[in-house]
Amino acid sequence: MIPAHTELSLVRHGRTVWHAENRYAGSSDIPLDRTGRDQARALALWAGEHPHDAVACSPLRRARATALPAAAALGVEPVVLGDLSEADFGLAEGLTLAETDARHPGAAHAFRADPAAHPLPGAEDPAAVAERVRAALRGLADEYPGRRVLVVAHNTALRLALCSWLGIPLAHYRRVLPRLDNGAVTRLRVPADPAEPPALLALNLPTRRETRTDPRTHASPAGPRRPSDPAHPQTSAPPARPGPDTRRDPGPSD
Repeated sequence: MIPAHTELSLVRHGRTVWHAENRYAGSSDIPLDRTGRDQARALALWAGEHPHDAVACSPLRRARATALPAAAALGVEPVVLGDLSEADFGLAEGLTLAETDARHPGAAHAFRADPAAHPLPGAEDPAAVAERVRAALRGLADEYPGRRVLVVAHNTALRLALCSWLGIPLAHYRRVLPRLDNGAVTRLRVPADPAEPPALLALNLPTRRETRTDPRTHASPAGPRRPSDPAHPQTSAPPARPGPDTRRDPGPSD
């Protein structure tokens, strides 16, 4: 009898104000913005149509706020795992890559060349991040053999874990996996044998339904509609940081 595999649906949390400005959030506990809350609702609708047996998430509130609606749709309580937290970006927290380089000359160049060997100033070791997140994902696969688990975590943490698990050098994680989109789903099939690598089934699957327009009438066909987001100002403002930097780095931040 072939041992059952586990399917993990990995989701990057919804957007925050800092992510909209391409700032590194890392271990900073930044809330979702209006777009992020809409992405959390879209994930809940998707989860209602794609059953999962469990939901796990990072303890950071942007991840918990993204996971809670999906968990409610599935009728389960989310499991909060500290090892799913985002990498700590040290002195770059709250800054763009350009701002970080202005304060620490040469940091951005070294980071782009090899982010594993030259993490941002004061940041958590990327290899340690990869190991703790990979171990958390492996633990979920072991705990739910033959079942499906929805995991809400973070852009860099998940990319490092994926590269480590799939045998991709961490030095290339920003090039091989440029970004995980906010609210999108990446699917893994994890074998029961810990010695075997997982299979990557899908990357950055959108959870929103695309609305198509009939070219003959310029009207959208009838179909399920998502509830609109009412005016809802952000109730918890992020810590004060410098204003947006127009020299945004094209690479991802989290």
